[in-house]
Amino acid sequence: MALKTRFTEMFGIEHPIVQGGMQWVGRAELVAAVANGGGLGFITALTQPTPEKLSEEIARCRSMTDKPFGVNLTILPAINPPPYAEYRQAIIEAGIKIVETAGNKPIEHVEEFKKHGIKVIHKCTSVRHGLSAERMGVDAISIDGFECAGHPGEDDVPGLILIPAAADKIKIPMIASGGFGDARGLVAALALGAEGINMGTRFMCTVESPIHENIKQQIVANDERATELIFRTMHNTSRVAKNVISTQVVQMEREGAKFEDVRELVAGTRGRSVYEIGDNDAGIWSAGQIQGLIHDIPTCADLIHRIVREAEEIIQGRLAGMVAKRAMADA
Repeated sequence: MALKTRFTEMFGIEHPIVQGGMQWVGRAELVAAVANGGGLGFITALTQPTPEKLSEEIARCRSMTDKPFGVNLTILPAINPPPYAEYRQAIIEAGIKIVETAGNKPIEHVEEFKKHGIKVIHKCTSVRHGLSAERMGVDAISIDGFECAGHPGEDDVPGLILIPAAADKIKIPMIASGGFGDARGLVAALALGAEGINMGTRFMCTVESPIHENIKQQIVANDERATELIFRTMHNTSRVAKNVISTQVVQMEREGAKFEDVRELVAGTRGRSVYEIGDNDAGIWSAGQIQGLIHDIPTCADLIHRIVREAEEIIQGRLAGMVAKRAMADA
């Protein structure tokens, strides 16, 4: 039972399913469980408070799996930016061979990773950014549609258009991200020109996910409408779970609020506490529209195997049956 694509071959994984970096969520226990299930998981570098702690987290993950896994390094503008070069060096020194980059143009990091034989996947929200990353020399693209959790960019292009538009122009392997969580999504992504899927919110809602059970249950209870788009007026759109805080932020933006006015509401420490104490309304937390298709809390291995098994059934059964019926009708 396996779906082989250019992506699985390039990264040495069994199934074309990826767990991308997620702040406060991409920890060793989740990443190792994804890897042991045959997918590709990413530790989130900046979840760790220091480069030294990242080195320890990588070692912890290695103690739980002998399968490939990677590290996510997200580059974002900040008044006091974290020591990116030191995190990068920790990744290199740990012998990591796969890195997911995201955010602002990561060219200096990509060049340094490539010098050490590290494969780089860059997360993009538009075709033009994907082409820029391809020229930069990355090995693969993760293309993020408007349905995604976190930052979908400012173009508002959903995956149904974005993925084939990117596939028409990008030559390197590409995985589809934003709105994926089951076999139907995987089959659709492959049909649209991707080589696999990236899942964030779906992997948050698994047994091994290191977040509070209350939040997992909230994801199951939520439907596809249970998100808000904050920071729209600041041209830094972020899709987050709909709760008391996010609804307040949206309302304040409508009334002309600037970032300084909402800073305390959206503080990262408050978002982290959501996952730790299980209070849905304690702060802002990321979740995608895929919540409407999440109905259980399986182990990562069970989830991955179920998606692949059902995808094969769709391809070999329903879709193949449609082709066969057409052939018989034409005979």
